[in-house]
Amino acid sequence: MASFQTRSKNINMNIVQIYDPTNEAQDEEKDAFYDLLQEVMDKLPKKDINILMGDANAKIGRENTGYDRIMGSHGLGEMNDNGERFANFCLFNKMVIGGSIFPPQKSSQGNMGFTG
Repeated sequence: MASFQTRSKNINMNIVQIYDPTNEAQDEEKDAFYDLLQEVMDKLPKKDINILMGDANAKIGRENTGYDRIMGSHGLGEMNDNGERFANFCLFNKMVIGGSIFPPQKSSQGNMGFTG
């Protein structure tokens, strides 16, 4: 985790780097990861700008029914177990899954390229 002071001295920007267990990992390993991540999130002031970045090893899919407050409809594939865990974590913590809000842009090579 890294914290940066913003122009407003009362608000920090906290970046938490994550690398979730793969979808094939045991449920106990996934549960332990999210328990630890929740402990980290609980220590961050709610007034701050808190960003998770990294690899959630998750597919959230395009269907956002029940998750429309935290994700758009531009995910890829279908939601897998890790995607459901990540979406529920974001829902609980009132966080938005940024990569699903806007459609992916085509790169100069013609394939879909994501940023963030």
